Amino acid sequence: MLDVRRLRILQYLSTYGTVAAAAQALHLTAPAISQQLAALEREVGLPVVEKQGRTLRLTAVGELLVSHAEIVLSDLAAAESDLEAIRGGGHGIVRVAAFASAARTLIAPLWKRILGTGEEADVSLTLELVEQEPDAALETLRRRNVDLAVVHGYTVLPRDFPSGCEQTKLLEEPVLLALHPDHASRMGIVPGEPVDLALVSGIPWLTPGPETSCYEMTQRACGAAGFVPAIRARSGDFSVLAALVAAGAGAALLPRMTLPDATQGPISLHRLQRPVTRSVYTVSRSGTSRRPDIRHLAELLQQAAAETTTTLEAEHG
Repeated sequence: MLDVRRLRILQYLSTYGTVAAAAQALHLTAPAISQQLAALEREVGLPVVEKQGRTLRLTAVGELLVSHAEIVLSDLAAAESDLEAIRGGGHGIVRVAAFASAARTLIAPLWKRILGTGEEADVSLTLELVEQEPDAALETLRRRNVDLAVVHGYTVLPRDFPSGCEQTKLLEEPVLLALHPDHASRMGIVPGEPVDLALVSGIPWLTPGPETSCYEMTQRACGAAGFVPAIRARSGDFSVLAALVAAGAGAALLPRMTLPDATQGPISLHRLQRPVTRSVYTVSRSGTSRRPDIRHLAELLQQAAAETTTTLEAEHG
């Protein structure tokens, strides 16, 4: 009979990469980790780790056990969630990682509702938030430093989800071409009509930093239109990009949810002839989505996403 605790240790070693890091995450000592791995090998009758320089790596048998461990541990997490639900749930702290525009448009309004006053307060939930780009958020989730990640993927750059996770789509939004009205007028771009990106290949471009998936989305969308964008400015803050567009600095591709509440000047927004959309997801570790506080937060996020979509469609089309 395999010991579930030792399978968990092996899974943590796979996730964190070193015995020291796994020990820190599990609040154990490195020698204790090594002892448990040795005991697991005796149970299995085969080596599950092997030395690679000064570190350990999983053998093929170890990788096989980790794949089974993820299923077993997910089932245990689901059982714990069901028991907590039967006991009545109670007040929970949910740790969330989310990218900036989701934190601003989806989570901030929830915080206002949760903090509320009197009977309006949602006392069943407490949030902790860290702002992270999707890749970092999924890694933070994988390392169990958060309970829920809010991430995105584009039609031209689909999101890969790690094994052992469950994802639910919150919303899908268009990516819009943002131009100064004078630029749009000079190029004969009619308000309200979809635009061929090739028409704006000759003007400067404003993008997020190259470390972001939004930057890669711009590169791929422009590449599909037959050109490489000449980048004039980079900023990870979409409100800065919108302000630069309004100042006439160039063009930008902005997911609708990133548009600031009040622009700092005139902006002409256009859908694309070759549509690009961004999908927003919640992601949790398998089995934990049934935990009452995580499930409650996911439901609130679904409501917030529906309200946000309605509002943005009315404002920006």
